[in-house]
Amino acid sequence: MGEGQRGFIDRNCKYTNCYVTDNRTFLGDYTKFDVIAFAGQEVVEMAKNELPERRSPHQKFVFATRESADNYPVCSERFDNFFNWTWTYRLVSDAKWGYVAVRDANGNVIGPKINMEWLKLAEMEPVSEELKEKLRKKTKAAAWFVSNCYSHNDRGNFVKTLQAMLQKYNLGVDVYGGCGPLKCSQVNQDDCNRMLSDDYYFYLAFENSNSEDYVTEKVLYGLEYDTVPVVLGGANYTRFMPDGSYLDARELGPAKLADKMYNLIQNPDLYAEYFRWRNHYSFHSRYDSPDTDDFCRYCAMLNDEELVKSTSIYEDFRHWWDPPGLC
Repeated sequence: MGEGQRGFIDRNCKYTNCYVTDNRTFLGDYTKFDVIAFAGQEVVEMAKNELPERRSPHQKFVFATRESADNYPVCSERFDNFFNWTWTYRLVSDAKWGYVAVRDANGNVIGPKINMEWLKLAEMEPVSEELKEKLRKKTKAAAWFVSNCYSHNDRGNFVKTLQAMLQKYNLGVDVYGGCGPLKCSQVNQDDCNRMLSDDYYFYLAFENSNSEDYVTEKVLYGLEYDTVPVVLGGANYTRFMPDGSYLDARELGPAKLADKMYNLIQNPDLYAEYFRWRNHYSFHSRYDSPDTDDFCRYCAMLNDEELVKSTSIYEDFRHWWDPPGLC
């Protein structure tokens, strides 16, 4: 976020009068502040005596995190009736703090959101011959860039099973980073990106846990560099990408996924159909522009006097936040 007002100024936000600090004593009498945000991944592990002892009736406490609920669940009722606002990747949060922004062909921000109205594949313009020619030159099935080898959703074992299923087609997944045998220099990131774009049909955009709406920048990496993302997570991905632009590993399972990948590689024109979305949509990091930057939008909320004065509370926070059956 940046210390103090710096983050809001550097991002060219409309409002820059919000203040960021991790120094509790800096606040002085914290009951005088209208809104205080709590870092979600830290507050869920705080002991009761670490939480504020006093609270003004007008004050709003905010649960704020981009981390997955599956990794940081709330397995008690102690936060029921505690938070007034949420600032998370969940699309039903009071303020969004996500990874992906979707724009239409005119540059308007249209998502992600709960009910996305995408063009049907048959309504989209065809892929250019120039792009088709580029896609035909690919030679490798799939790449996975990963350094966090532990995950709640056991994605590593899924990839091992997928590898075994792909072997019968003489295909495989090239694993780069701390969890695989291959390396791609972070110093020459452009070379890694070019390699992905030129050589690979698919990119494994596997999240480290399954939580509703938890879709990170991994899908952007696949979409940006001329591959078809293969997603694994707990999201309803139609909220983030149109049908016919990705493969859902969780929905297909390793065997059907391997078959699908092979069939698409063998049918270049069918594979190229997965890029028709490019004529109508573009995908971006939410930090690319002040109008989607979630820090800017959050500071704007704090400057909305009517919103700050309104009453709201999460009575059953645990069940709002936790994935079903986790605790």
